[in-house]
Amino acid sequence: MAESLTSILKKVLNQPTAPFHEYHVRAQIEQLLLDIPHVELEHDTFGNLLVTYRKGKRTQEPIWVLGAHMDHPAYVKSLKKPGEWEFLGGVPKNITDSPDAQKRMKPMGDFAPWNFAVNIEDGKVEAPACDDLIGCCVIIAVLKEISRLNLDATFHAAFTRAEEVGFLGAWHLGKNWPFGEKSAFLSVETSRPVNGAELGDGPIIRVGDRLTVFDPQLTDILMRTASEQGIRVQRCLLDRGVCEATALQACGIRSTGVSVPLGNYHNMGDDEESIQPEYVMLDDVKEVVKFLVALVATDHQGIGERSMEERVALRLKDYKKHHEAGDAKFAAMEA
Repeated sequence: MAESLTSILKKVLNQPTAPFHEYHVRAQIEQLLLDIPHVELEHDTFGNLLVTYRKGKRTQEPIWVLGAHMDHPAYVKSLKKPGEWEFLGGVPKNITDSPDAQKRMKPMGDFAPWNFAVNIEDGKVEAPACDDLIGCCVIIAVLKEISRLNLDATFHAAFTRAEEVGFLGAWHLGKNWPFGEKSAFLSVETSRPVNGAELGDGPIIRVGDRLTVFDPQLTDILMRTASEQGIRVQRCLLDRGVCEATALQACGIRSTGVSVPLGNYHNMGDDEESIQPEYVMLDDVKEVVKFLVALVATDHQGIGERSMEERVALRLKDYKKHHEAGDAKFAAMEA
């Protein structure tokens, strides 16, 4: 990779962010993607950053849209009570109002993220916000690697705003979908490992979240890709949270998800009272980059991509003679 994953992580994770205040993160992503061959950048009217990689005439279905959000729960200056702060994002009020939490505020003008250092050592990545800046880093690394390899492919990415207050950027994206009917959305998240998932055991193929289950055919493509490429993944229903795939699916966009297992979700420690840095395992991040490079750059022609109707039709054809032989026995018994 022309620029190491560690370098990308340090540059993005050191950017402060909050719902509606993603400008530092967006500017850093744009800088990292600037002048990469075959990559085009634009903004939609909500301020989401939309990216396209396009080289050659090779196309496959679906055309993937990799999505990650640029915000994280944080304090912002109150617009109703000048001089005061309010907290935006999914952390209980009894925690955000506690003296310990407020001591950890790091005012950055109109918003204040948590005051933790980015630390990458011993295979662990700690930061004030891994959710979902890790997802952003993963997509950047995928774009850089595909371009470095000079691969023929077409795929997209969407870096969205204001996810932590109700998927606002993702909803705008879904309602103004610019990528065509042949595309499908893949949420690239960091998520609490539940239902058997573990940190360090590889990326999680997300069957669904707390509100919905995702497109089974897309999930099947993810699992088939991992199997074909020999990439270790975990397949789980992560039902302790909700991700952008649910919002896009509600807008009628075929969607599924992949997650990097996350420690200290929304900066809540194991006691769910103290504020701690979030963390992920570096090997999990490396594996999801490897996995997504394979996903967007590999054709999948096997039965794994066929619809259930197509699969059954093929099986009926394959076993037609067995069916006829069995029917003859039924008929003889009924005579």
